[in-house]
Amino acid sequence: MAKKPFSKKNSTDNEGQKGEKKAPKFPIWIYVVLFLVLIGFNLYFIPGESSERIKYSEFLHYVQQGYIEEITITNNVEIEGIYSEKAFEEGIAERPQESENRWERSDTGNERFTTTMLEGDEVRALLDTHGVVYDVRIEEDWFSGIFIWLIPIALIIAFWIFIFRRMNPGQQVLNIGKNKASLYDKQAESKVSFKDVAGLEEAKAEVEEVVQFLSNPQKFTKLGGILPKGVLLVGPPGTGKTLLAKATAGEADVPFFSLSGSDFVEMFVGVGAARVRDLFKQAKEKAPCIIFIDEIDSIGRTRGRGMQMSSNDERENTLNQLLSEMDGFNSDKGVIIMAATNRPDILDSALLRPGRFDRQILIDKPDLKGRMQVLEVHSKKLELSEEIDLKVLASQTPGFAGAELANLCNEAALFAARRDKSKVEMEDFQDAIERVVAGLEKKNKLISPHERKIVAYHESGHAIVGWMLKYTDPVLKVSIVPRGFAALGYTLQTPLEDRFLMTTEELDDKICALLGGRVAEEIIFGKISTGAQNDLERVTNMAFAMVAEYGMSDELGYISLKDSSNAEGSYGFNKKYSENTAQKIDQAVRNIIQKNYKKTLELLNKHRDKLEEMAETLLNKEVLNHLELRDMLGDRPGGNYPEGIYGESSSEKEITKSNGAPASKKQKKKKKDDAQLELNTEDKDVKSS
Repeated sequence: MAKKPFSKKNSTDNEGQKGEKKAPKFPIWIYVVLFLVLIGFNLYFIPGESSERIKYSEFLHYVQQGYIEEITITNNVEIEGIYSEKAFEEGIAERPQESENRWERSDTGNERFTTTMLEGDEVRALLDTHGVVYDVRIEEDWFSGIFIWLIPIALIIAFWIFIFRRMNPGQQVLNIGKNKASLYDKQAESKVSFKDVAGLEEAKAEVEEVVQFLSNPQKFTKLGGILPKGVLLVGPPGTGKTLLAKATAGEADVPFFSLSGSDFVEMFVGVGAARVRDLFKQAKEKAPCIIFIDEIDSIGRTRGRGMQMSSNDERENTLNQLLSEMDGFNSDKGVIIMAATNRPDILDSALLRPGRFDRQILIDKPDLKGRMQVLEVHSKKLELSEEIDLKVLASQTPGFAGAELANLCNEAALFAARRDKSKVEMEDFQDAIERVVAGLEKKNKLISPHERKIVAYHESGHAIVGWMLKYTDPVLKVSIVPRGFAALGYTLQTPLEDRFLMTTEELDDKICALLGGRVAEEIIFGKISTGAQNDLERVTNMAFAMVAEYGMSDELGYISLKDSSNAEGSYGFNKKYSENTAQKIDQAVRNIIQKNYKKTLELLNKHRDKLEEMAETLLNKEVLNHLELRDMLGDRPGGNYPEGIYGESSSEKEITKSNGAPASKKQKKKKKDDAQLELNTEDKDVKSS
């Protein structure tokens, strides 16, 4: 049977798949030990002149007999000397034999000797008497001398090793130009698929088509079309851009390179461009494949905007290399680039032109149906009670992104766990929504009675104006329990449906609802507090947008002064209008706010009895739900919540269970009257029978 020829590429792939064992890396302390052993070996075997050791008494006797010619006293203890000719003539010492190899020691004779004298012994007079030449030497220990210069060098080496590891962890300095992309090969199993992506049906269909481009390109090119080179996922944070890319990696039957835009940026000049080249080199070797760059705005910002004289152009070099690789002379087929960003307005125009990112897929926040699908995905792992209605939860969370809905499910599970429940109930989800929207509840925060009364009237003013006006969002809950960082109370308003456009009347009513708290303080106390700072900020921004952006004022007419392509420089020093126009804008903003202030003042004066009743109720109960508000204020002009939504029920038990608040007096009386009527009817039936 013929064997297939051995391929170097196949061998490399097989070795990578089998996890070939690399050569073992020895720790650095082994090299240090070897270094010290070599030093000791060299010092021990350094060739030197041979010498014999004699006793100190013999040394003194030899001096007296004239057998010693010269000595050297080291550190006042060690003595090393040379025999005189008289010692050799009388046989006291023997000359060593000469050897041809200078590295060999002779064991047959010594012309030198060593001994150790008594510390403090005075032999100077004896040496002078017998004519012995002597010298004195002070020497330090060679071992301590080595450590004097070895320790600083070791510290410097350790410092540089630490710096290089922190600067580029997991890689050697010579490999700093290598890209940091994570490769998901087609043999690898991924935990995320398109089934896990909910609420993004249109965007998911576009991305699924990208996978088909690579798996079956002939289907799209048979009529002369060209496959797109780049797909840009655009959307607010938390909408599922990265999740969609992970699903693409799980579904695609091709290699998938994933990395972040910040992975290209390094402290060394030219590293970003080198990593781009290395990334596309590997991608072309594995083509067809997909490259995903998350947060591409970190390297794809518009060139030349806001650049200072001393700024670093490393990001610009990286972007230039990326543009060249995507559609330059060295462009190649079979590589599709996916990228994600939530700042498409700051991306360079050369990056967005056709031929580079041919498709831009908008991934927006989900609508009601999409939120239901997202909640279904994230609630699968939760133990839910039978009363849970995902449609109700989806209607309560307009404007929530996918990540916020996931956080909502997690918070509800944590609330249920704190309360020692076996299943997550509707009450837990209600508290989780308030936790996400308004912040953490602070029941233990101490507030003076006077300030608490101001907060009660302030929130009652918001609630009454929001309930009585036609175009405001219905009030779901009013509370004077402190939440978040600075909120001493809050009024929760939830729309009945998703809205995408707003009229002048709707914006005016929203301004009135925001002014309700400040106006209520003015009516009751005759003075105002600082509690309306956030309300006034929102009112001013809304009125300014009506005048300068939406063309909703009589003073300016149908004019929009905002430049969407340059949002940061539309106003201030870069404004396009004169001072006369600026004065008209200021006057128009004041007119809108003053008009709505008078409308709010008239409304609250008309319902002052309701204002005082609601404030007193809040001071006693702290929280009012929408059912109690309906009993107190009647039906809304703009419509009430649909029957059964938000846990609404006709019985007191179900109301308390769903909303966490007891039924109102009118509901209790109605329930009692219904029960008495039913009892009287049964008595009549008994008597007639």
